[in-house]
Amino acid sequence: MASADLRDELSCSICLDVYTDPVTLSCGHNFCRDCIGRTLETQDQVGVYSCPDCRENFLERPSLRRNITLRNIAQGFLSPPEAEVSGIYCTFCDFPVPAVKSCVQCETSMCRHHLMRHDQSVEHMVTPPSASPGRKKCNVHHEILDYYCCVDSVCICAQCLSSGHNGHKVELLSDAFQMRKETMRNVLHKLTTAMEETEKSVQSLRDRDIQEKANGLTKRVEAILGDIRGQLDALEEKVLSEISRQKEQIALSILGRIQQLEFRKKELHEKMSHVKELSTIEDPITLLQESSGVDFWDAQVGVKEKKSAEDKSNGVDDMDAGFISEMFEEALLKVMTSVRWSLSGPRRTSLLLDINTAGNHVHLSDDTKTATWSKETQTYPETSERFQYPQILSTGGFCAGRHYWEVETSDCGSWRVGMCYPTMDRTGDESYLGDNEKSWCLRWQKNQYSVLHDNVETMLSPEPSCHLLRMCLDYEAGTLSFYEACDPIRHLHTFTATFTSPLHVGFRLLKSWVKIINPEE
Repeated sequence: MASADLRDELSCSICLDVYTDPVTLSCGHNFCRDCIGRTLETQDQVGVYSCPDCRENFLERPSLRRNITLRNIAQGFLSPPEAEVSGIYCTFCDFPVPAVKSCVQCETSMCRHHLMRHDQSVEHMVTPPSASPGRKKCNVHHEILDYYCCVDSVCICAQCLSSGHNGHKVELLSDAFQMRKETMRNVLHKLTTAMEETEKSVQSLRDRDIQEKANGLTKRVEAILGDIRGQLDALEEKVLSEISRQKEQIALSILGRIQQLEFRKKELHEKMSHVKELSTIEDPITLLQESSGVDFWDAQVGVKEKKSAEDKSNGVDDMDAGFISEMFEEALLKVMTSVRWSLSGPRRTSLLLDINTAGNHVHLSDDTKTATWSKETQTYPETSERFQYPQILSTGGFCAGRHYWEVETSDCGSWRVGMCYPTMDRTGDESYLGDNEKSWCLRWQKNQYSVLHDNVETMLSPEPSCHLLRMCLDYEAGTLSFYEACDPIRHLHTFTATFTSPLHVGFRLLKSWVKIINPEE
């Protein structure tokens, strides 16, 4: 009943609903701003203004004053208290009345009327409305839970503190509550950040145009296949030309030998005729005198020469199938190398060296592309970036994408080429390229290759065949590869890692030099 009376008092006489932004006329009556506004607009047409409730007339259109107090009361009436929303009502009322407080000791909930009559002595602790106020009391000692045991992860009272939790780490319940809230806020912040990153990843995946990438890759493959067909056509022409050349060469060789043998046959035929004529002579004296100038051994030599000529013809003049096979292998290897680089698509990147990182025994060329070991100490200014030993880094770092560089190296002394994080030590033994977990390198010493990372060296079996090297970085895939850039290109080693910072190219020198070969060169 009280609630219905209050609603009548808070209702606008025009719309008969609870006030919305109530305003007051000079006569003291209240209306919704929109309701009285529409009424006054109607009265504008006749030029006579009056209060809809008391009919008091006004000479001019009355001003409207906002009634803030009435607005707050109306909003409070329209918005039920939290206790009513949660369904917690006064324990002592005969009908459901929203509770405003709960007593932990009495395990009851009270409306404003009964709260004023409740014993609020120090022994009683009232809290915001709770469905189970008894949960805030110890089940054993029936005292307020004022502490939190960090060891057992339970809330305890003062008696529990002295009886069952002696020696445990105990905090005030309020302090533990605030710490736990702070922990939960931190966890929530991390979870929110993780959620945002996940959403970004999902959006990134949704934004990826797979069809466009597939079309691009298809075009690249078609171009590669067209290039392969062109290379195979050129290979066919080259191989057939080589076969034709070998055929002509062998044919000429055979023709020359045939001519030699024909000439020899003529000589032998003449000698045979002469010997036959001599053999018909019956007179011993005549036979011996006529045949005294004939070299009978010459016929035997001729037989041996014929045999030798046949052996040469059967062995030397065969088609060189092995050479043809080598042509195929070399051409196909070039095709595969071309395909690999065309599909992977690393970008050849220009590099320059940073003089601020050069050790005092490194001489840097004017174009900052060639680093040379120097016996004499260079007069460089002291900087925090400078190496104690003869090492130098590139000016720029790389934190994404696929790149490759080519460097020319000396054939004397020893050198190391590789990549490192810019946070690598600049002094001490761990400042050597490859001797720490922040760098990866290829080493050349005594005409032998090895690779180093985190001070672990692995010897490589291939013997050096040229002094032009290629370094390939795929940052996202976590690979750093080294090749000899000879013809054909030869793979030496690939490091696999999870890169977490920008990578710089680095050189270490000892009685040697290294030169960067940029694309324009």
